[in-house]
Amino acid sequence: MLSFLWRRLLAGLATLFVSTFVMYLLVYASMDPFYDLRQSNAPNKAQLISERIQLLDLNTGVVIRYFKWLGDVLHGDLGVAWVSGQPVSSLLQGAIASTIQLVTAATFLAIIFGVAVGIVSALRQYSSFDYLIIFVSFLLYSLPAFWVAVLLKQWGAIGFNDFLADPVISWVAITVIGLLAGLLWSLAIGGDVRRRATTFALGFAATFGMFAFLQITDWWTTPSINPVLLAILGTATAFAITTLSTGLKNRRALGASLTTVVIGLVLFLPMQVFFKSVEESWLMMLGLAIITIAVGIGVGYAWGGPDRGVSARTAALTAIVVASMIFVNQVMRVWPAYYNAPAISGRPIPTIGNSTPNLGGNFWVQTLDSFTHLLLPTLALLLIGFAAYTRYSRSSMLEVMSQDYIRTARSKGLPERTVIMRHGFRNSLIPLATVVPIDVITLLGGAIITERVFARPGMGTLFLYSLTHAEIDPVMAYLLIVAALAIIANIVADLIYAGLDPRIRVNA
Repeated sequence: MLSFLWRRLLAGLATLFVSTFVMYLLVYASMDPFYDLRQSNAPNKAQLISERIQLLDLNTGVVIRYFKWLGDVLHGDLGVAWVSGQPVSSLLQGAIASTIQLVTAATFLAIIFGVAVGIVSALRQYSSFDYLIIFVSFLLYSLPAFWVAVLLKQWGAIGFNDFLADPVISWVAITVIGLLAGLLWSLAIGGDVRRRATTFALGFAATFGMFAFLQITDWWTTPSINPVLLAILGTATAFAITTLSTGLKNRRALGASLTTVVIGLVLFLPMQVFFKSVEESWLMMLGLAIITIAVGIGVGYAWGGPDRGVSARTAALTAIVVASMIFVNQVMRVWPAYYNAPAISGRPIPTIGNSTPNLGGNFWVQTLDSFTHLLLPTLALLLIGFAAYTRYSRSSMLEVMSQDYIRTARSKGLPERTVIMRHGFRNSLIPLATVVPIDVITLLGGAIITERVFARPGMGTLFLYSLTHAEIDPVMAYLLIVAALAIIANIVADLIYAGLDPRIRVNA
């Protein structure tokens, strides 16, 4: 393992050196640092040009300048953006933070939903649900990113803000939404006519009841996850996670999962008092998340059984979801104050930027503001990423389910859930192991189009601005980071590949 990492790191450093050298030459050739001065009518134009040459050291050969830049980078100096005079390191700090906020949520949600829907589509091959998912995935995958972003601005921001001024959904619309949801669930679950009818009825009842609850309780103006709703959602989560993880026949895993839901309900009110008595920060939230996972694992081991690790995993996943609901509820509690703030003016879903100027407020108000600014660009990236991961996971699952070892597992009498989740699902992730790390690194380089449309000050925006204004140091810092992360992503992909497939050895 160590020898493999050593070889790959040396090869990566050589690749990084060559790529940055070539990119430095190309960037220098494409830039015109005198564009503004060529059109100037200033009487001291020649003097300004001479000062610009001296400032940017243009009398030195481009190859020598590259090695000067490389030497400064090795000493921790990424240079200065000469237009603004700001150090590149300070510009990157804000840009990287903004991009990571956007990429983390979009990538995580796209992988979760894309893989889940793709696998269900593969298991329902040639069914109406499969054809529907294929159509939707190809449609979303082919849509231009800027067009999706513009539509989200129109309907997700302007349209939804108008709706919040008078948040009333007609009962006809709620009924239609319930019928569509019931139909979608019946197509996804499949089975005989009786099973489809039962699934349709349950899907319709659940969806209709949820929207009726939102409408009757005026949830849109005072959103929250109260203890009753937390109990319902937490119990449903416990059953769902247990079904996928071990199956409902594993009573100890189900009991551990439900116990974490009870613990969440018991701590619901005390946590609200706790948040009021301390100064909140993201570091504290990280600590609480670690404690949550530890409690879930402890509950799983406390339930015991022949396989305590399975119970611990199931309980920990349930604990994370329940804790996330409590966190979201705490954020929702400040919605009325946020909605009525003068800086918001009754338009809480923004279309540009990553924060509202002059908003003020405590940690929860600022968190809600960050979430509302992340909503539309995250959704834009999610839709396109969802389409890609759906296609990847569907084709991978179809290939895996046709293998001999799947037929052998079924012939041994294993339950279908075990065959799909333990033998099929894990092996279907192997091709995704090479796709996901590269996609994550690509997005970390900046979702240039999305950031441009939503005016988010991320890595992509920094790159475009610096390239337009002929600032070579920020551009090279951007390219250096993206190239380094791409090399790391390839190494990580190899390690994940080896972890998923025991036939692969990284030392081979």
